Amino acid sequence: MSDLDISLDDHVLTLRFNAPETLNALTPTMVEGACHELEEAVTRDDVRVVVITGAGGAFSAGATLAGDDPAAHFDITAMDRANRLIRAVLRVDKPVVAAVNGIAAGVGCSLALACDLQVATESAAFLLAFSRIGLTCDGGTSATVAAAIGRPAAMRMALLAEPMTARRAYKSGLISHVAPDAEYADLLDEVVNRLRRGAPLAFAATKKMINAAALAQVEDALERERLAQSALFSTDDTHEGMRAFVEKRRPVFVGR
Repeated sequence: MSDLDISLDDHVLTLRFNAPETLNALTPTMVEGACHELEEAVTRDDVRVVVITGAGGAFSAGATLAGDDPAAHFDITAMDRANRLIRAVLRVDKPVVAAVNGIAAGVGCSLALACDLQVATESAAFLLAFSRIGLTCDGGTSATVAAAIGRPAAMRMALLAEPMTARRAYKSGLISHVAPDAEYADLLDEVVNRLRRGAPLAFAATKKMINAAALAQVEDALERERLAQSALFSTDDTHEGMRAFVEKRRPVFVGR
């Protein structure tokens, strides 16, 4: 069974992360597969909308952390994969909808917020969990979150690593749509169908212009995040934070 399900139905390309036992924590094959599909979609006339979602009760819990020293398995290639995925979402000239059916955490949250629209269940939540494990923002969130909700709210979300409910995220302007869980599927269908029937060239131009205006700093942000994260990967605090996450305990950070 693949950890990324890919389907095309009536001009809608759906990419579904399929590892519900880990809350769809992202593996290299998931990220690389999604990047490939998004990059290929640029030249496909049979694709008008892309939907990204997760199997089971989660969108994505972020990076996969496992083992006695999870940080030992992380290097700059993990950041490069994540940045490639965010760039692919922003550059594809079709609307990309994040169908957020549960928790979106870490780089999973980064991915959802990079999408053009987010349709979330009321029970979903958005979490920039990086500081909990001794890391900083990635996936462009230092730009996308601040652009959506302003500096103070972005600082609160990133520094305190507080989960934001879907309802609060919608009210703050972080996401575009939210619905009670029982009405989520209908709302998602309505949004996707409106995009599927819309004018592709107009959508492509609109996406390009709004991203140019609102996310002009995203490329610089991705590079800043890459440099900062790569430096943090080698710190004692990050090793401790990742071990504590796997061991389900509170980390003890010492500032080195």
